[in-house]
Amino acid sequence: MDSVKKKEIIEKYKQSENDTGSVQVQVALLSERINHLTEHLKANKQDNHSRRGLFQMVGKRKGLLLYLKDRDINAYRELIKSLGIREIK
Repeated sequence: MDSVKKKEIIEKYKQSENDTGSVQVQVALLSERINHLTEHLKANKQDNHSRRGLFQMVGKRKGLLLYLKDRDINAYRELIKSLGIREIK
């Protein structure tokens, strides 16, 4: 992910002026990296090292989403809707 794309995502999901680390921003950045890596793995099916990294990112995103769901259910629902990801059970 290039720095321009990263800045666009931060601008879209930030909660305050200097926000770069809120849960919403972290989940959005992880989702972008997950989507990029998923496309890579479609072309490179034998790349098991990257597949492990993908699973780690998905797990981290799940943990952040569960945290957000416990703290602010409305922000959680809005975030998963805007990112187009499934609800965490």
